Amino acid sequence: MKEILNRLINQESISSEEAKNVLVNISKGEYNESQIASFLTVYMMRSITIEELRGFRDALLELCIPVELDGYNTIDLCGTGGDGKDTFNISTLSAFVAAGAGIQVTKHGNYGVSSACGSSNVMEYLGIKFTNNIEFLKRSLDETGICVLHAPLFHPAMKNVAPIRRALGVKTFFNMLGPMVNPAFPKNQMVGVFNLELLRLYGYLYQETDKNYAVVHALDGYDEISLTGKTKVISNNAETLIDPSDLGVPQIEQSAIFGGHTVKQAADLFMEIINGKGTEAQNNVVCANAGLAISTTKQIAHKDGFEMAKASLLSGNAKKSLDKLIELSR
Repeated sequence: MKEILNRLINQESISSEEAKNVLVNISKGEYNESQIASFLTVYMMRSITIEELRGFRDALLELCIPVELDGYNTIDLCGTGGDGKDTFNISTLSAFVAAGAGIQVTKHGNYGVSSACGSSNVMEYLGIKFTNNIEFLKRSLDETGICVLHAPLFHPAMKNVAPIRRALGVKTFFNMLGPMVNPAFPKNQMVGVFNLELLRLYGYLYQETDKNYAVVHALDGYDEISLTGKTKVISNNAETLIDPSDLGVPQIEQSAIFGGHTVKQAADLFMEIINGKGTEAQNNVVCANAGLAISTTKQIAHKDGFEMAKASLLSGNAKKSLDKLIELSR
């Protein structure tokens, strides 16, 4: 580790294989906390290369507890986090809206590290059970259209890193990795990332897979379609800019999608929106993101996916998915 740290501090990069080996060794407990913290900190000071990101991803996918869901055509929608915007839980709501529209969702998530409230914080507060029991996960998918994959249950290798990430309390390269290491290996993916550089890296890495994908970054800094301006999208067959007018909705103010400071505030807001009592701005942002997930899975136009998402939210189908999952969790 000492040699790798010296190289990184000297602005050198490491190969995919070296990056992979570092994470494997972290999982084996071969480094102390100071070494791990130093390794994470280096990547806050310099950009990650595509080789390094590929190596980290490959390590986590190799070390994870896989979820065998053959026969299901699922999507994961999640953001990297780390955009510093403290929005409400847009991708988690979008996941239930997509499920309510008949899309099967394998939602990978975790507790918030760099934000007030991650997807797992809200879902746990609402009474959703976290488990890696495959029968429960399949039943959840069959009966509600969604199953929740709480990252620590599937990535035991990272238990040595979790307390260090919590202590640091800022985004690390693990934020970049989260969406790429879903243990269900979904065939479809919609990912929000926190800057344009990472958008480009994700675009390259997803080109190497056989997934249907859409990687998004709002040009004013959000790791999702924010409708506060234009959003850049890289997908299998195109690079596009989404403008709110493309969906027939107005541009909104950043204050319209703020999420609160506590888990209770986040959960209350979550329930308000899924109950159909959200503001027009909140509903449109959720449906813009769920709509892109639907269009990615079904390979249809984003506007058509957006209309399906609106129908799911406003008819109460999204809420039914949530209620049923809470009921199964009891």
